Amino acid sequence: MAHLRGPQGCPWDREQDYDSVKGLLLEEAYEVVDTVNGRDFQALEDELGDLLFQVVFYARLAEEDGRFDIEGVIERVHAKLIRRHPHVFGDVRARNAQEALQSWLAVKEQERAGEAKAKGESVLDGISAALPATLEAYELGLRASEVGFDWAKAEDLLDKVEEELRELRHELASRPERSGPRLDAEAGDLLFAAANLARFLRSDPESCLRRANQKFKRRFQAMERELATRGKKLRDCTLEEMESLWNELKAKEAK
Repeated sequence: MAHLRGPQGCPWDREQDYDSVKGLLLEEAYEVVDTVNGRDFQALEDELGDLLFQVVFYARLAEEDGRFDIEGVIERVHAKLIRRHPHVFGDVRARNAQEALQSWLAVKEQERAGEAKAKGESVLDGISAALPATLEAYELGLRASEVGFDWAKAEDLLDKVEEELRELRHELASRPERSGPRLDAEAGDLLFAAANLARFLRSDPESCLRRANQKFKRRFQAMERELATRGKKLRDCTLEEMESLWNELKAKEAK
């Protein structure tokens, strides 16, 4: 890992930081949980190796910051690191992060081909059913992109989000009861497009949504505290009063 992050290492690895690795860590952790639930101990050995890589990555970032380091390596993940970085440890070289990523994906695809069954093989095989829906959407889009089935640029995805929003508005207008499977489907399409937009922005939807959740919680609780100083509770306020206070606290936070 020290070599990958070094001057002669992998361009893609050098670009990573604490935040960009979070989605990978969450994905691998949930895959471990999935194999534990199924008591598939042969698969668990492999998934624990994938998870250890994220631990090594974080430990290396922390070591570069002078915070802490890590000693010891599990042989299975060590072998995978070397195998998946032929542009670092082999004869080929990557001139930029994109070439490095393509090299990594090519080796990964070879591994999948070697392990896949002759019948029922799919690019989407192996995506853990235990993943949160946002990360599953991220992984589905990522896998499809590896074979060229993807949007060309982020702006195209923004258009897709707007298209899904228009379809949801149309469905809402035709359903006074504001519920039903069609609305569920349209809302799901909108969320799927938003999850892939996060991928295009070089983030992951789980981390984006968690940050949004934390921001909402922080502002909502600040609103409760502010009202308490005024001797009031949220239930005593009109929606207009709450929105006014919300915008006031949002402006203060922005400053």
